This record gives sequence, C-alpha cells and structure tokens, in this order.
Amino acid sequence: MTEAHASESTCNHTPSLSRRRFLAWSSLAVAAGFLRFPAQASAAQPGSVRAVPLAQVRLTPSLFLDALHTNRRYLMRLQPDRLLHNFLLYAGLDPKAPAYGGWEADTIAGHTLGHYLSALALMHAQTGDAQCATRAAYLVSELARCQAHAGDGYVAGFTRKNAAGKIESGRAVFDELKRGKIDPAPFYLNGSWAPLYTWHKLFAGLLDVHAHCDDAQALQVAVDLAGYLQGIFSALDEAQLQKVLSCEFGGLNESFVELHVRTVDAQWLALAQRLHHHAVLDPLVAQRDELAHQHSNTNIPKLIGVAREYEVTGDAASGAAARFFWHTVTDHHTYVIGGNGDREYFQQPNSISKFLTEQTCEHCASYNMLKLTRHLYQWGPQAELFDYYERTLLNHVMAQQHPRTGMFTYMTPLLAGEARGWSSPFDDFWCCVGSGMEAHAQFGDSIYWEDGQGVYVNLYVPSTVRDAAGFALSLRSTLPERGEVTLQIDAAPATARTLALRVPGWAGAFTLQVNGQLQTLQPVDGYLRIERMWAAGDTVSLQLEMPLRLEPTPDDPAWVAVMRGPLVLAADLGDAVTPWNNNTPALIGGDEVLQRLQPLPTHGHYHYTDGAQQWRLSPFYAQFDRRSAVYLEHRDAAGWQQRHAEMAASAQRQRALDASALDYVALGEDASEKAHDLTSASSYALSYRRRAGRDARTGGFIAFTLRNTAQARILRLRYWGDETRRRFRLLADGELIANERLDGNRGLDFVDVDYALPAAVAGRATLQIRIEPETGYSAGPAFGCWVLESA
Repeated sequence: MTEAHASESTCNHTPSLSRRRFLAWSSLAVAAGFLRFPAQASAAQPGSVRAVPLAQVRLTPSLFLDALHTNRRYLMRLQPDRLLHNFLLYAGLDPKAPAYGGWEADTIAGHTLGHYLSALALMHAQTGDAQCATRAAYLVSELARCQAHAGDGYVAGFTRKNAAGKIESGRAVFDELKRGKIDPAPFYLNGSWAPLYTWHKLFAGLLDVHAHCDDAQALQVAVDLAGYLQGIFSALDEAQLQKVLSCEFGGLNESFVELHVRTVDAQWLALAQRLHHHAVLDPLVAQRDELAHQHSNTNIPKLIGVAREYEVTGDAASGAAARFFWHTVTDHHTYVIGGNGDREYFQQPNSISKFLTEQTCEHCASYNMLKLTRHLYQWGPQAELFDYYERTLLNHVMAQQHPRTGMFTYMTPLLAGEARGWSSPFDDFWCCVGSGMEAHAQFGDSIYWEDGQGVYVNLYVPSTVRDAAGFALSLRSTLPERGEVTLQIDAAPATARTLALRVPGWAGAFTLQVNGQLQTLQPVDGYLRIERMWAAGDTVSLQLEMPLRLEPTPDDPAWVAVMRGPLVLAADLGDAVTPWNNNTPALIGGDEVLQRLQPLPTHGHYHYTDGAQQWRLSPFYAQFDRRSAVYLEHRDAAGWQQRHAEMAASAQRQRALDASALDYVALGEDASEKAHDLTSASSYALSYRRRAGRDARTGGFIAFTLRNTAQARILRLRYWGDETRRRFRLLADGELIANERLDGNRGLDFVDVDYALPAAVAGRATLQIRIEPETGYSAGPAFGCWVLESA
C-alpha cells in the first residue's frame, strides 16, 4: 500500500442484486468466449481438494522452522496495549500504553493490530503455542470492551484529518458517508488513509482467531462491526458505493463472504456481493488485461474475495474472473522471484525488463497472490499452481524476513547493485510488516492437501502431518539446496491410500523408490501417484535433479536470471553498506555461458569468470545484507560492444546538456538543492532507477532558484515517460509556464520535456521555479531541471 493522494439516494438492497450482477457478469464472460458451460455449472466444482488444517502439521528443523521461531520472537516483543492505544482512546476509554510510531502514528493506525491477530492465531495453529492464543484472546476482549462502550458495533483505531487539519476519530468518515458526503482518492477516504482496508485487516484477524483459537468472542466482535458497516452501506446507492470502492478496501468482500459461512446469515453474502468494484472486476470477467497502472495489492485481495464467493455460491463468472486474473498476473506481470509490481503498480504486460528498479515486488502483493493460488488449487489440483507458489515462497517470502533481527522488507529491489531495506521493530509498521508477520507464521498451511482418497504433497518442507483419516507421515528434505526427499509413513488406515507427489516444473530427471525399490511411475498432470495399502515404517524416496538454467524476461531475451532448481541465483556484489557504482554484471557469449559457472564448496554457490569480469552467484533469498544482481545482461561479444557504445553515448549526451545549460539543479541531490535555495512542503527526495529526483504531494510544492540571462528561452524538466496520474503547474517568478499532465504516454524511458519561458521573465538575473500539484494529485517526480538558450 502506498501513501498517495489523488482526487477523485438511499435504497434497500436485497439478495436479488446477486442474480442481476451474475447475469451482467455472465453476459460479459460469454461475449468474451470464456464461459462455455451452463450458467449453473462451474469449470471445476469448488472444494475438489482441501489443505490439511494447519494445526495438523508440525514443522521440523529447516530454514522454515528457523524463520517461524524468529517471527515468534518478534511477535512476543510487541506490546498488545500499545497496539490497542487508538482503539481505546477513540472509544472514550483510557489507553494503557502509548501508541507505536510509523504508520501506527498516522491515520491508518490500527491496521497492524489486525495483522497481529492473524499472526498470533496462525502461530498458535502451527505450533500449539498457548501464549499466542492467550494474547489473541486478550486483544479480542479489549476490542469487545471498546465496542460495548460505543454501543453500535463500531470499533476502530484509524483516524482522519479533517478540513481544519485536526486529527479526529475515524467515525467522522462514516458519519459523512451515511449523509452522502463522499470524498474518495485511491488511498484516502474523507481524509482517512484507507479506513476500509484497515477494517479488512481487523475482520481477517478476528476471523482467524475464531477459526484457529476457537474464540467465539472474536466472531461476535466481527458480527457486531459488520452490523455497523451494513448500516453505512445500506444508506448508499450503487453510484455512491462505487465512489467509496474507488478507495482501497482490501479484501473486505472476502470477509463478508466468510462471515456468511460462519454465521449462515445471508445478509453478509448479499453485502459481500455489493462490494463489487466494477472498474476493476468487469474487465477481468471479460478476459481483458487492463491492469497496467493499477495498484497491485489494492486489487489482488478483491479477487481473493471473488474466489471465495465462487466457492460459496458456485457463481461461474466469479471463478472465471479469479482464474483469468491469476494467469494474467503470473504469465505477464511477474518477476523471476514470483513478485510483481514496480513502485507497487502493475505495468504494461510483458515489460519486465523495462522495470528492473529499486522499488519492485511489494511483499503484500506476493503474500496475497499465494492466498489466491491456494483458492484456485482447491478447485482442482494443478501442479503448475504450486510451481508458482514454491517459486514465490522460496525466492520472495523467504527473502523478506531478516533471519537475525526478524525485521521485514517492504520492496525487494531487482535493480542490479541494490540491497534490501529493513523495517525497525517499533517505528515503521508498514503494511508489509503486517503481511510479513502472517507469512512467517504459517509455512505448514500448503504442504499437504487431501481429497478423500489420499494426500497430495506439494511443498517439500520438512514436517510431520496426520490427516483426518489417520494417515500420518514424516517428510525430510534437503531442498532447496539439494533435491533429496524422503517420506516415512508413521500411521496408516486399513484402506488403500494415494500419495501424490508433485514433480516440480524445474526438475530434470528424477528417481522414485518405495521401500528401497525403484519405481517406473511417470507423472500425470505433474504428480507421481502411488496408490497402495500403506503400513507404518514404509518409506518413499524422491530424488530430483536440479539443473542450472537461464530464464529470460518475457519481453527481452538479453535480460536473464540464473536458476538452479527452484532457487533464483544472484550475483553477490558486496556488502549492503558499500555503494555500487558499476555496470550490471553480464554473461558474455551464447548458450555456453552456463559452462563458465564453477561450483564452489558451499552447495549451490558458483564462481563466474570470462576474463573481463568475475563474481559469485548464490541463492538470492539468502543475500540479506548484500547487494545483488538478479537479472544479468546476456549478450554475445558484438552485442556487448554495442551496449557499451550506447551507454557511453548516453553519458556524453548528459555531459553536453549540463555544459550547455545556463544553470541546472539536480533534484533530489542535497548539495545541488542547497546551492539553488530549494524549499518545499509535502515533498520528498527519492531515487528511481538510480537517478535522484523529487516529487510533491497534494497541498505541497517545490521551489528553487536558477540563474537566468536575456538569452534563456527554454526550461527543461526530466520525467519518467510512463508516469501516470500526475497533475501540476509550473511557474517562473509566479508566471504560469504550463499546466502539466503526466498520463503514461511518453514511453518506457526517461524523457526531457521543454517549456517556453514566459516573455515577462526574460533578462532577469534569476528565476524562481515553482512546481505545484493540483489538489488531489502529485507532481513529478522530476529528475532534473535545466535553463537553456535553445532546445
């Protein structure tokens, strides 16, 4: 989630709305040729398989158990009363401890408590840890106390900044909505930072505590809060509701579907079906990829809700939308580590090589894509779904938590030479801190699946399991470093059972043995299915070959990643403290370049040299305090010479521009900004593609002074060509230069835009340049400004 700014008759609603929406969706899908089955049927009936419940799986020693323990230590460092501060304060009760900092000190306060509830519940289920359940119960009881004091079901920690700039209770937002006053932006609603998103985290946490800790009070708090929200939404007509939904609301639709399942109350399903964001969901039903420039993690949870609706109602259009979205994202918008998004946004499909930056792959987006993957898998087991799941789990999720400190990343940068940035324990509380708490509390939730006839093993994570039929096994594995998997049957019912072992898409040759006897089974739909009467002590051994391979970006084969088995290997470019100022490492040659990778004593680590350069390759996820290069340039000698010539020519053009300028300011660089008396408000220095720049948010400005002469004619500013939704004014000494709109139509590169200087400022010794965003929008970022005599 980005903190961003953009501007942007009462009726009764009955379940019949669902039928109307279903017919509308179906017509879209049929027009697209996607639904070719009866309206009452579905492509795969929901519930074909189900995950073995988390509480029936226990992790055994591995990097996953280590991460689980690291996460538990962090969870126990957090103080529940500090997370409750705002909930108590705005319920009119006395807080017991001061609030935390970071996002918890902003108007999104309270989102972390929802994540924390989920993490505690999942950790309890995964480990049986009673302390986690006790903490969760205390938090729920305090929320219930706040709710009782409010008297109408309302309970929240978020706030809002009113028109006078004063922070007040978030309740004011919903009082206004009920009166029909709706002031939405992508991440703000009536002055509050995504309050419905924050409530989704709370609902999810309460429902997790109910499910995993058997806490009935958690469900009651959720029902009472839902009743409050029902009263707000029932006052809105469809057009008003769509305005509300244009602000990020997480997967609130999923929460209401789940509330319907838990309570068997149809009003919650009807409410979930109202929370249908047409602008995002209708194109997906019609099989149109319109994701470019949409915020990734704003929309993935909506599709999780749509998937859950399909599971409960059998609504074919919902299932179609969820499937199409998953395939669109994973096939056309996903990086080699499984993550998606640049600066949190989807870009044009198949443009990965153009978006290798320091702001790729928000963790929340990957975490939610894994949730969506689980939904699709239970509709019908397809091995390719877990090829994606495994890739993302190993290369992104396991890269997101620092093994020593337990801290989390927000982005995972894929620009060569970048290092990961880590959260602080008590002063950040980004969204990805919350999703990190959850992700590292539940590694056992997707290893084993059951269908009534047997068990599917999808992830080779060391663990033990006992399914509902009493079939129990222990799994040992040397993955991801080596490809050895052993399963031992610990208990078995007196009936034949099928053990289905996933053969990963990355595997080369494999061997399978049962009780030491070589088997000749071949994979069917990606699984080795062994059906037999099992007995305690039986063993199954699977040896997977883990070949090295190059994986090019979908849009440019000159950019490749090196993979070994499920792991992405990255060039280790040194410690994170030392700046990286060199070119991207390159593989020079043809397909034979892999032969230059020489194994090192540490398994899965390699040394590369071609005479001109040398570096070490090792698993990317484990480069926690290092600078990395995941994507490498792969060119033959002639192509590399041409690439060098292009880079040299670009550098020469920049030197010529700087030399010809009467004056220029390098925005975002401290020394240059000070030399030009830069002042600003609601403005931030930044780096994008290793270029310094600066933006200004709504209500703010950037101002600086440049030398001027009688010959000056042109003001030049540099932007990223695909920047979107930016509206701002350029002024020189108060004279309007231009009303600029950046709408992503200037290519996938930096672009220089020239503006004629007003005649009124000609000949002045200096010019004060001012950049002012329009209300509800941001300005820039701008990556430099030059005064020129001519273009």
